[in-house]
Amino acid sequence: MKIKINGKEYLTNCSKLTDLKNSFYSTNKNIISIINGFQTEENVSVKDDDEIFFIDKHKYPEKNELEEMLCSRHTPNVHQKIKNARVAVAGLGGLGSNIAVMLARTGIGTLHLVDFDTVDVSNLNRQHYFIPHLGIKKTDAIKQQIAQINPFVKVICDSVKVDKKNCAEIFKDDGIVCEAFDRPEAKALLVNCLLESRNDVYVIAASGMAGFDKSNSITTKIVSEKFYICGDGTSEAKQGCGLMAPRAGICASHQANAVLRIILNKFEV
Repeated sequence: MKIKINGKEYLTNCSKLTDLKNSFYSTNKNIISIINGFQTEENVSVKDDDEIFFIDKHKYPEKNELEEMLCSRHTPNVHQKIKNARVAVAGLGGLGSNIAVMLARTGIGTLHLVDFDTVDVSNLNRQHYFIPHLGIKKTDAIKQQIAQINPFVKVICDSVKVDKKNCAEIFKDDGIVCEAFDRPEAKALLVNCLLESRNDVYVIAASGMAGFDKSNSITTKIVSEKFYICGDGTSEAKQGCGLMAPRAGICASHQANAVLRIILNKFEV
């Protein structure tokens, strides 16, 4: 029968997946088997025109191998939608740096990173940076990390401060924008600018994730068809209630998951 293995056509008489794998990699126990977009360890039947990938999980992957791995985790139809998406992250602090990394791990096709700041030592308590990043632009630091997570994600960087004059222009090509600014006035500026100037953009904002209150108090609320707010809505950074990694990370996860639900059309207003 005719099958495709790692993108190349083969003729084979092997009718079982494990037998086929062993014929290519008889001594390598680190090979992952993916058949028609699904990873499996079972010795399933192989049929004519099946598409199979054998991937060494300890080696640097080729682009098509990484695509297949993501596809096998997400299922084919889901992964293709994620791969075709473009998302902006406005602000790369405790929320945005974590949002960007999580979206890169899901295989978002294009990430637009917007932040004017550089990494400093105070960021290390909750933001997705490391000591070697100190002093460099946050956009560059996240771009470097994404290249080590999934080098095939397209990353667009704008190292600029968002204001009333440039807001609409900066995000004009983005259909989904995660608001991840620190200051309330900056949050309001971005949300108002996008929702008032466009009817085709989804905005996922955040409010209330300081301190160490209950994890479950952080939720995702649907404000309108294209506007969502993640957080508890009340807790703010103040004396005795600082910004800490766990709750900031929980809120960032809510925002990243909201992005996926929008892409996959899983929200109901």
